[in-house]
Amino acid sequence: MAESVSHHDAAASQSPDERLARVLAGDEAAFAECFAEAAPRLARMIGFRLDPRLRGRVDADDVLQEVYVDSVRRLEAFRTAQPIDLFLWLRLVVGQTLVDLHRRHLGAQMRDAGRERSLAAASPGTSASLSFHLVGKLTSPSGAVMRAESAAAVSRAIEEMSETDREILALRHFEELTNKEVAAVLGIDRKAASIRYIRALERLKTALEHVPGLFDTHSFVR
Repeated sequence: MAESVSHHDAAASQSPDERLARVLAGDEAAFAECFAEAAPRLARMIGFRLDPRLRGRVDADDVLQEVYVDSVRRLEAFRTAQPIDLFLWLRLVVGQTLVDLHRRHLGAQMRDAGRERSLAAASPGTSASLSFHLVGKLTSPSGAVMRAESAAAVSRAIEEMSETDREILALRHFEELTNKEVAAVLGIDRKAASIRYIRALERLKTALEHVPGLFDTHSFVR
């Protein structure tokens, strides 16, 4: 028992670079530590990207377990892909797992090769996911008709945005990635990522300022 505690303390005292070196050397225990640390953030991604039709049928913990098993199997691919941030690599594995999950559960509806090429398109796509989560933030107890109209307005505003702007909002707000991570995911520089996020958020607020309940709280703006 004392030996186990000592090992845990030693692992906890290691710097991220030291732990990454252990992962690159094939230390599965070090990888398990890194995965456990990343799991809450990966779960946010799953919660955002999961098709609404599968909510209640698919558990995020089960998805994470599948991601863990697959990522352990693919650790050699991570080592050969250096340099790449471990969390962002795990996010890629989550994206592919979600694509496969949606294909299994939703069949032919998800066999769009164009979508499968993009992590952003892990069904139901960024537009649908943004609409689903934004509508869920409506705080006003509107009647069914008003709520339907608000939902339609949200969907229209999202569809009118560029794909990059939609993705930046999704990554920064719903997945809670840092500006540095967003820049890496989208392949743009950090300053551009920051500017585009601010502008995209302002455009969305302007387009939806008439929607009751959506911006009544600070729940959307960080």
